[in-house]
Amino acid sequence: MKKNLPFIVLVLLMTTIAGIAQTPVAKDYLDKIINQEKHNNAWKLHALSNPLTDNYDLIYARYEWYINPAVDSIKGKITYYFKTLNNSFNQINFDCSDFLVIDYIRYHNQTISFSLVTGDLLQVNLPSIIPINNIDSVTIQYEGVPVSTGFGSFNTTYHNLSPVLWTLSEPYGAQDWMPCKNSLTDKIDSIDILVTTPMINRVASNGVLVEELNQGSDKLYHWKHRHPIATYLIGISVTNYSYYSNYVPYGNDSFEVLNYVYPEYDSIARVKTPDIVNVIKLYDSLIGLYPFHDEKYGHAQFSWGGGMEHQTMSFVAGFENALIAHECAHQWFGDRITCGSWEDIWLNEGFATFMEGITEKYLFPDAWKGLMKSRVTTVCSDPSGSVKVNDTTDVGRIFDGRLSYNKGSLLLRMLEWKLGDSVFFQSLRNYLNDPLLSYRFARTADLKRNLELTSGQNLDNFFNEWYTNQGFPSYRITWNQIGSKVSFTVDQTTSDPSVSFFEMPIPIEFTGNGRDAIITFNHVYSGQSFTTILDYHVKDLIFDPDSWIISDNNTIIHLPQISISPNPFMDDFAIYIEGINTNSNIDVTLFDVLGNKVWAKTGSANDLIINSPINLRSGVYVLKLKCNDININKKIIKT
Repeated sequence: MKKNLPFIVLVLLMTTIAGIAQTPVAKDYLDKIINQEKHNNAWKLHALSNPLTDNYDLIYARYEWYINPAVDSIKGKITYYFKTLNNSFNQINFDCSDFLVIDYIRYHNQTISFSLVTGDLLQVNLPSIIPINNIDSVTIQYEGVPVSTGFGSFNTTYHNLSPVLWTLSEPYGAQDWMPCKNSLTDKIDSIDILVTTPMINRVASNGVLVEELNQGSDKLYHWKHRHPIATYLIGISVTNYSYYSNYVPYGNDSFEVLNYVYPEYDSIARVKTPDIVNVIKLYDSLIGLYPFHDEKYGHAQFSWGGGMEHQTMSFVAGFENALIAHECAHQWFGDRITCGSWEDIWLNEGFATFMEGITEKYLFPDAWKGLMKSRVTTVCSDPSGSVKVNDTTDVGRIFDGRLSYNKGSLLLRMLEWKLGDSVFFQSLRNYLNDPLLSYRFARTADLKRNLELTSGQNLDNFFNEWYTNQGFPSYRITWNQIGSKVSFTVDQTTSDPSVSFFEMPIPIEFTGNGRDAIITFNHVYSGQSFTTILDYHVKDLIFDPDSWIISDNNTIIHLPQISISPNPFMDDFAIYIEGINTNSNIDVTLFDVLGNKVWAKTGSANDLIINSPINLRSGVYVLKLKCNDININKKIIKT
């Protein structure tokens, strides 16, 4: 159900969230997830998609496996229905580890020839050419002991002395345990997963559990998923799970959150998992209804130090708030719309990290500001680096926590600030519902197009500065107040030469006399000056109090107020200085109109409140005061 006024709905929603039984997570939890992902993907430094699989479109897959979690092996068959995309289609290729054993491949009930080539390529020879745009199928019977790579693409271990097996295929690990098409251009339109396992176990997977069938000492679990799915988002996990459900209301209906947890963790999980209901309700109110509400959402516990957003059922190590919010957000950003290249991984991970922050903002407002500041600090810990992945063969770079996760999330936060809450979240809803993208793949240009169409703003400069290029700005603000008029100048330097100036609206808070005001100014060039009128004495000026902008090493300088009396003067004048530390050393120099120095003095602010016994000719003079990096010029006239 589309909500056109998310923040009105949100106000109503918060009354139900107010009593939520959660506690904020440690702010380094995301770092643990990221580091685990980078570590376990280090082997894939040169993994690339296979162009030999680009000549067909997968329509449907039926997976039938026998899995015993006590045994590190897999056995079964897969039937793929595909649509041909060229006129000379007489061979179909799959990504497949050469550690797997292919028993046979059948086409129209006929055994056909194949080759399992070193380099993870399965070539299947068809008996004749299939014309373009025809739908056909093949069935592959195979078995083997998968060599686990990546996150742990096919893993067996124990929890509380009970065996557990799970898969985790991102980015290219699916071929370790099944012949498949690893692709960021082709989703399988629908799948059925049938797993037979010893009776003591349960099987977690994608979609809806439509059948449990006893087969002697074994049991068959049949999962059905009827939404397009990228290969790396298919997952199974098998062990002696305890299971129960929570339910998320929407309209006059509800959908299930199915939880598969280790029995020894059951009592803890039952306390924690109900919180996901309010997280999903929050996301529903902001970005639209959970995209797989006609099936389910779920958690399956596994023995890995993080989480993985398998479509409709995230695999999680535990139920910490940040983790369940992060993986749940992926169902919209990563699953419904999947990044179309690892260059654009921020469309998955930046968004999930951003939505995790949104959860903190609305459910844990006391912790939220600290989290935002810590993310800005993380991003600014290095002066270089772009959100755009510049080397997709380097998985450490793809899963870079500072850039793909944190900077990606802050880029979205800056867009929220630049466009305004209502327009920004409407843009996200439009992006998610874009018929060219929804349940498909997207690139950064697709997100930019939706943001521009909704907002009416040209975002070329923003994406060039903040996404494509590197670094961040530092701001220097000098200000003073005379009467009700506050004047200030904003200078900017950048941490990396790829960007000469970051154009952003800047929020500034003015505090004093128990009052405060946050005002936004459109900063379009370095050295730009602004004024505002405030009916109270400003004591402090605070730049970006809510950490909307990625910036660091910012300085605020309160210019002292200088008055000269009398001015014009006949023989003597006095200098009065306010708004500066009286112990500060100040240089005062008097110049004539030709630039000749005619008088100078150095001392403290107190010392400079003096009469000046100098004999000057009548005319105009310039009085220059310097304190640290403050420079002030005053015109005085001798009569």
